Amino acid sequence: MSRSSGLTPVPANFFAFAFGLAGLAEAWVLMAVFGRVSSHVADALSALSALAWLLVLVAYLRRVVTDLATVSRDLANPVTAPFLSLAFITPMLLSVLGLYSYAPGLARTLFYVFLGLTVLLGSWLTGQWMYGPLEADNFHPGYFLPTVAGGLIGSDAAAVIGERGLAEVLFGYGALSWLFIGSIVLGRLLLRPLPPGPLLPTFALLIAPPAVATLAWFDLHGGQIDTVIRMLGGFGLLMILAQIRLLPAYLKLPFMPSTWSFAFSWSAVAAAGIQWLQVARPAGYQPEQYVVIAASSILVGAIAIRTALAACRGQLLPSQPATLDARGLAG
Repeated sequence: MSRSSGLTPVPANFFAFAFGLAGLAEAWVLMAVFGRVSSHVADALSALSALAWLLVLVAYLRRVVTDLATVSRDLANPVTAPFLSLAFITPMLLSVLGLYSYAPGLARTLFYVFLGLTVLLGSWLTGQWMYGPLEADNFHPGYFLPTVAGGLIGSDAAAVIGERGLAEVLFGYGALSWLFIGSIVLGRLLLRPLPPGPLLPTFALLIAPPAVATLAWFDLHGGQIDTVIRMLGGFGLLMILAQIRLLPAYLKLPFMPSTWSFAFSWSAVAAAGIQWLQVARPAGYQPEQYVVIAASSILVGAIAIRTALAACRGQLLPSQPATLDARGLAG
């Protein structure tokens, strides 16, 4: 159908709204598991994340119905394509995070369905990137999402439901993807100019892989601090401290939907930090866990409130579809 349907396109990066909320829910789940808080907050965040995912999915599919080329165009867009994976990764995570305790059979089914879709899309995109030439300047940390985030989050979820063999396979899928994609991403960021403003918040995604890998490894190996965990912690510390140098660039940015890149990334760091504190048990570790969860909740809450205000003012979606089509993102 024609693209002149009058509907403002819903960018693929809008799926990051639910993804960020799911990341915060995971941190609250850990607090509940360790007996620090009630599980009600985690359940509410999981439900809110599911609602956000559903609303974005319906809006996106509405556009697909009126413009059948939407999906193929987004998949072919070197900027947009990685973010489409969040349409599958988020419900995969939520099926275990928010549903498994109440309906394990249904949760397992949904997990396997969305895991399969995540792996298929991530693998297809990897083949697409091999098949079609990619310009270095189009490469950004969002490329971690389809295979690195998909594999490591899938590994963590599989370990939680007792699928150890599957969890190990997925850990390899995600960790080795992180190795080769991460080297390209860092090379591009080190050697090329900064990406456009709407992509700058994706720099926060650099801190997510070591945090998510830490959570998966903890669940695979009984929550022990071993050599792998220490190595992940070392690289994670490097990426976190590097963010300090990026603050001047971040502070110049206006609010954008891509600001949600901060939500999942820092929530994953918070969850990994809470787990570390629980296992290591340094002096004062329990108050420190509350500080960590409060800080991540304030960050995500502020982003959510700003998003709601932008939506109420009609500022969330771009006013000119042509701008969106050029980069594939809402700025």
